[in-house]
Amino acid sequence: MRELYNKIYGDKIIWGIIISLGLMSIPVIYVGTSHLVHAFKGGNHSYFVLKHGIILLFAFVIAYQTSKIKHGYLSRISLVLMAMTVPLLLYTMFSGHSVSSAERWIKIPIIGLSFQTSDLAKLSLIIYLARVLSKKKNELGDIKEVIKHLFLPVILMCALVVKSDFSTAALIMGVCLLMMFFGGVKISHFIIVLGSLGLVFFVMITILPEWFPRLETWKHRLFSFTMGAEDIEGNYQKYLAEASIWDGGPIGLWFSTGGKFGQPPQAASDFVYATILRNYGIAGGIFTIVMYLLLLFRSIIIAKRSKKIFSTLLVVGLSSGMVLQAFSNMAVAVGIFPVTGQPLPMVSMGGTSLWFTAISIGIILSVSREVGSNSDSKANAKS
Repeated sequence: MRELYNKIYGDKIIWGIIISLGLMSIPVIYVGTSHLVHAFKGGNHSYFVLKHGIILLFAFVIAYQTSKIKHGYLSRISLVLMAMTVPLLLYTMFSGHSVSSAERWIKIPIIGLSFQTSDLAKLSLIIYLARVLSKKKNELGDIKEVIKHLFLPVILMCALVVKSDFSTAALIMGVCLLMMFFGGVKISHFIIVLGSLGLVFFVMITILPEWFPRLETWKHRLFSFTMGAEDIEGNYQKYLAEASIWDGGPIGLWFSTGGKFGQPPQAASDFVYATILRNYGIAGGIFTIVMYLLLLFRSIIIAKRSKKIFSTLLVVGLSSGMVLQAFSNMAVAVGIFPVTGQPLPMVSMGGTSLWFTAISIGIILSVSREVGSNSDSKANAKS
């Protein structure tokens, strides 16, 4: 048992967090897809949970294998990743697989899973920004260099994503701005660039609204959220989610069939936190929040201990992206935010999104492994 423990690379607490979230998700996905199995799989209750279990198992393998890689290599391939991502985003924009009027996915041959290119865009940008901020730390006072090497790539990527997925583009932008702030970009540069960008965006949606087909969707969602319009789909799901939480009460149903209200259609994905509260009660909801806060806390410790700027910013970007996404999902489920469509990392039913989360976690574990090795070396030297 001790040998197995020693073969687990990286921060053991983070491993405990993702394993706990993954195990918790299995019964949640089972009950959250109960209405789908009759509509699509002829009553086969094991289909969705078995598929999720297999994808989750592969996610753990991906996280483990990624944790063994020296993350310094990522800096070298970041430009290649960026070069791959742009054409894939363009292909998705014009020929991608459409769901709910949004072209976000590319079908992966043979295995039949959908690949959301914005996940690759987020990962590529985080690695790229960590590289540039570490290599150009002495040039961050020059606004031309900052715009050319930092803001322009971020704006380009977000522009390619925003057409079909505003919430993901906003999340990517937020994470990138956070990385640039911690990387040493001046506040005055943020004001100039973001002010200009906001003005351009306003002019474009005014003159060419047809370029932003998802804008109407977001207008409807915001209207439904602020005005309580019951006839809008986003609010319909929100009401069902709130009713589902009410059903669970303080102690939860614990997967019994005693609830009075039905579940939202996306009970296993966009509104999975409502399913957690419905079945695990307040304790399950608090446990989930604590897991993501603990993930952030451990990541901050790893980032602070790292002696390399690239490693520090890499951990900051990856961990903040996951935690922001998690709290976005939870805020939607309890009615604080309008519907965003963001999955709950390591919990929501999904395909490749789980694997990209696993890659991010694996990279953080790889950094923690290096940090731990350095600490051990120093301790041995002192002794």
